[in-house]
Amino acid sequence: MNDQILHLRIALALLAIEDLIPSYMDVQEDKVISNGNVAVCIIDEEGTVYGRMYGNDKAKKRQSYKIAWTKASQVWLTGVKTGDYEKLVFNNIVDENANGIEAPDLIGWQGGQPLTLSDGTKLSVGFSGFRGVSDLEIVIKAFKKI
Repeated sequence: MNDQILHLRIALALLAIEDLIPSYMDVQEDKVISNGNVAVCIIDEEGTVYGRMYGNDKAKKRQSYKIAWTKASQVWLTGVKTGDYEKLVFNNIVDENANGIEAPDLIGWQGGQPLTLSDGTKLSVGFSGFRGVSDLEIVIKAFKKI
């Protein structure tokens, strides 16, 4: 995919996420985690990083982005959803250091996932700030909107 088109698609997805946040804030279990101070990090196949923080509390947004980046970068290295990869490591299916991540740095929370766009472009995405299931879902919904 052309870099300009990819940048545009990602920008549209970031706007779609912004539009979806209020509906997740209506769910009490999601709202109490970060009060809408959420973040997304997207890494393309070449390692270009895209991201956005949403909300009003800079410190909470920073923490959410730190977690989102950790999720996205782990997916970028492993190609496997966060949570699922840890199961592979701790069940000795994958060697702990097979992908350059040592056990203390593994992130077991859901919210990191590989995405393949309709043209075959692969992205590694991490979202943080809601429950893990919501972190995964909001990204899928945003990319489907574009």
